[in-house]
Amino acid sequence: MLITISPSKGQDFDTPAPTDHFTQPDRLDESVMLIEEARKLNVKDVRELMTVSENIAKLNVDRFETFSVPFDLNNAKQALFAFKGDVYSGISTVEYTQEDMDYAQDHLRMLSGLYGALRPLDLIQPYRLEMKTKLANPRGENLYQFWDERITDSLNEVLDKQEEKTLINLASNEYFKAVKPKLLNGRLLNINFKEEKDGKAKIIAIFAKRARGMMTDYIIRNRIEKSEDIKQFDTAGYRFSEELSDDKQWTFVRPQPEKKT
Repeated sequence: MLITISPSKGQDFDTPAPTDHFTQPDRLDESVMLIEEARKLNVKDVRELMTVSENIAKLNVDRFETFSVPFDLNNAKQALFAFKGDVYSGISTVEYTQEDMDYAQDHLRMLSGLYGALRPLDLIQPYRLEMKTKLANPRGENLYQFWDERITDSLNEVLDKQEEKTLINLASNEYFKAVKPKLLNGRLLNINFKEEKDGKAKIIAIFAKRARGMMTDYIIRNRIEKSEDIKQFDTAGYRFSEELSDDKQWTFVRPQPEKKT
């Protein structure tokens, strides 16, 4: 079984990771290709391309310029511990044992516009390059064209080694669009999280993001190898809904939390 999640714009490269173990991204040479294209952009270009502020644009121009290989623990950090955001707030990495990290390394991939499909212990440097970015490159006009079938190929390599060849998709639509479902060597299972209020259940983005992280954490901590066991997920009050699910898409529902005052 394999899990996919999205990366995060928020990143922490100051707090030391709880392990010295690391790996190198499988497609780092292709990341370098993208960096070379990104270095052609000035602050104004980045601001318009990414729809960000002047300060963020300048920060990312600086990041493109300072990007350097090879990666080591002095200039990079393991991806799972570097990303910070709503999804990652649900993953209790500070409590992970080496066994947790070993399982995650074999069962979790973070989809990235710059790096492709990252393993948890793959080193990365600070960056911002969302998958939807229309960065012209030698393979096309955007990152979807750049990665083409390459991310799917990476996922298939992992799926082939799984006890159950099922991909549990906990990534956002923006990132999972980089995957070619028809080319996957296994079953694709999409997961939804909904909040119920006044008899109606709907997806609320902020809660759904956190829930994706919580389910990722649940699978890792419980070493789940069979998708059927995911139905027992009950973190933060979520319950599997048979009524709202089918064989391709499972939905988990909980009462909508009250707003904090």
